[in-house]
Amino acid sequence: MSLVLTNRFKIKDSHKLKVYEKTGGYASIDKLFAMKPGDVIEEVKLSGVRGRGGAGFPAGLKWSFIPKDSDKPKYLAVNADESEPGTFKDRYLMEEDPHQLIEGIIICSYAIDCHTAYIYIRGEFDLAYRRLEEAIAEAYQKGYLGKNIFGKGYDLEVYVHRGAGAYICGEETALLESLEGKRGNPRIKPPFPAVVGLFNCPTVINNVETISTLPFILNNGHEAYRNWGTEKSPGTKLFSVSGHIKNPGCYEVPLGYPLKDLLEKECGGIAGTGRLKAVIPGGSSVPVLTAEEAMKVNLDYESIAAAGSMLGSGGVIVIDDSIDMLWALRNLAKFYSHESCGQCTPCREGTGWTYQILDRIYREGGTQEDLNLLNEIADNMVGKTICVLADALAMPVQSYLKKFPEDFRRHIS
Repeated sequence: MSLVLTNRFKIKDSHKLKVYEKTGGYASIDKLFAMKPGDVIEEVKLSGVRGRGGAGFPAGLKWSFIPKDSDKPKYLAVNADESEPGTFKDRYLMEEDPHQLIEGIIICSYAIDCHTAYIYIRGEFDLAYRRLEEAIAEAYQKGYLGKNIFGKGYDLEVYVHRGAGAYICGEETALLESLEGKRGNPRIKPPFPAVVGLFNCPTVINNVETISTLPFILNNGHEAYRNWGTEKSPGTKLFSVSGHIKNPGCYEVPLGYPLKDLLEKECGGIAGTGRLKAVIPGGSSVPVLTAEEAMKVNLDYESIAAAGSMLGSGGVIVIDDSIDMLWALRNLAKFYSHESCGQCTPCREGTGWTYQILDRIYREGGTQEDLNLLNEIADNMVGKTICVLADALAMPVQSYLKKFPEDFRRHIS
């Protein structure tokens, strides 16, 4: 079926400007500049598109927080860091259709009166980085970026900034700190980036997938976008599916699509033992679902939340019944302990302590008191730090202990 984001993925040279324009690329530009910036924001609001980085905050509403009367320059920062384990959708968008992202950047920049945009890309994404740079060079050469873009009297500069492999820089304020040349530590909010962001100026920060939906919305209107999805979760979403699955990969489906159908129809069913044990629905930082729960939920923000987890970044990790969930949680704890920036004590100490306990139980066995202590540490981490990295480990810890107690009891002496 023809969708929003992935229609060009299988076309040869889809990353090149001539192919993009032949398939309708940059068609929204005339319509864009015939509109007032406020009307563009209103159209995005009406579409209901929500941020695809994990939080799911309405994009148009976020843009509307940019002060209209500020004499400071306004910035757009595109979050292309994508460090969440199990998530690889933005990488595909940048590799296969970078001009779609550039067109989206032009739309957002015009709407918020921004003349300088940055794409903060994960340093390990080599092909995505090279394709983006090539696409930006093509756009500059044609006059689609730079001074007087498309002959419309509007100036826009776009820069790609490579990160250095820090998970924390996917958090929006740590990303801003890194862009400014500082250590990537999250900032206390408020003030929010829309008011005090990059270089202390009003800034919009949106995920690659969010920005890439804008050309479709502007070309076809908010009603066409709302033809997919649910009332509260309109449109389509990319899901990165990995783990014990026959056809892993990046899939675009309408929001509200049953997770069962994604796994069985699109992905060909469970690999490994063929028996599903658990599904992580939104990247490694969200609570896990049991096989029974996973077969009942739909892929939208509300359905996943009702099941006690989060849609997050759409990183679907499939786990068969050969996996020891203590082993899996130990791996996660090691990752989050390593990636904590160390700014907040509950996170700095809690992630490391959690990993040490899980590692010891896994290697040497443990006691019920160890499991009680893990829950207590998690309680002292959730909601007690500047950013949500502590929560990103604490929530899985509590959900794994609750839903797979037998895997932990097996290691208890």
